[in-house]
Amino acid sequence: MRRTIARSLVLLALSVLTVLLPAVAAAAQDGGANDGEALRGTLRGPDGPVSGAVVTVLQDGTEVGTSTSDADGDWRVALPGPGAYEVRLDLSTLPSGIVPRQQGGEVLRDVTVSPSQARAVIFPLVQEGAAGEPPPPPTPAQPPFPQRFGQALLSGIQFGAVIAISAIGLSLIFGTTRLINFAHGELVTIGAVVAFFFNAAGGGPALPLVIAALLAVAAGALVGGGLETTLWRPLRNRNTGRISLFIISIGLSLLLRHVILVFYGSRPGSYTDFDIQSAVDLGPVSATPRDLSIVGLSVLVLVGVALMLQRTRIGTAIRAVSDNRDLAESSGIDVNRVVLVVWLLGGGLAALGGVMYGLAEVVSWDMGFKLLLMMFAGIILGGLGSAYGAMIGSFVVGIVAHLSTLWFPVELQFAWALLVLIVVLLVRPQGILGRRERIG
Repeated sequence: MRRTIARSLVLLALSVLTVLLPAVAAAAQDGGANDGEALRGTLRGPDGPVSGAVVTVLQDGTEVGTSTSDADGDWRVALPGPGAYEVRLDLSTLPSGIVPRQQGGEVLRDVTVSPSQARAVIFPLVQEGAAGEPPPPPTPAQPPFPQRFGQALLSGIQFGAVIAISAIGLSLIFGTTRLINFAHGELVTIGAVVAFFFNAAGGGPALPLVIAALLAVAAGALVGGGLETTLWRPLRNRNTGRISLFIISIGLSLLLRHVILVFYGSRPGSYTDFDIQSAVDLGPVSATPRDLSIVGLSVLVLVGVALMLQRTRIGTAIRAVSDNRDLAESSGIDVNRVVLVVWLLGGGLAALGGVMYGLAEVVSWDMGFKLLLMMFAGIILGGLGSAYGAMIGSFVVGIVAHLSTLWFPVELQFAWALLVLIVVLLVRPQGILGRRERIG
């Protein structure tokens, strides 16, 4: 009896093992396949799964493994570890008439795999003839040349106005101190960034852009006055040479630019006010109210600066110091006070120019440095040390830069403006409104 029972138990155990062993083996195989990193996918065409297609995985140009899709279109390649891989589908192994949906879609680069990840990769496949992007819409007819000329002229006037507002202070500073201030572009950036923080940076109630711009102008004037009293005046009192001052201004420019980068960041931003506006038709050209406001406000500020230089005592003193510093000092003019006013005025105008430039384009940490070359071109073209020359030269540079885009690539617009500068200086080295004794 015991033998019969034992024999029955043995037969039952063998039957159970016969049933369980294949399932255990399959589970073990699946578990081993799921361990570690892998790339996998399913190839499907318009008519269903694609079998027999070869997929190759590479890392740094070295082949890691290959796989052939099965009857269900599935493929899988085990990886040596996490990282970035390149996955290639062998087009010669695809069925006839089946191609990737996008041209070059048979190669997928920089496929990143995380630790213990079996990442799925998709190769979209379509019938040949249905691949590629949809045909682009027809190119609209180009406006007539007079209309494009007027539009470019209006854009050039706006750009020239921004350059002029920013460059007046640079020209006045050179006229009164003979300092070529390479850090003037950072005063432009400071104005734009300060207005951005008050208007759009968040973290508090956003101020209207007009109020934010006034605060930015005040900040630019304070920075300009602070640099004069703490840096440039002590250096002048020590009779530091002009070349040394110029090199110091380059170092100051790098310092201020990267301090702005730390606090503002590298991502461009825009103001919340006047961001999206509909264009207004002005005869053959169109412009947004924002652009018209920039031009109008710039003209008012330029006229105000001109009247200040001609009709006020401090304006007369500035022109006197610019013409002959020693003679002005011997006439009883407080030269240090005049220079401080020029720095305050130059810093405020540069900040205002930065706000306008940020309103027309975007606010970025190096926007003033990008505009600096155009400012130098404007003041040299108009005449070093001449505020009126800086205004005229800036408008010429801005207009030429935008009109050149009618015939040449837009990437060369600044190059043609500088070419005009070179030609004018060859004919008139002192600039448009400069005097010969100021050059050389």
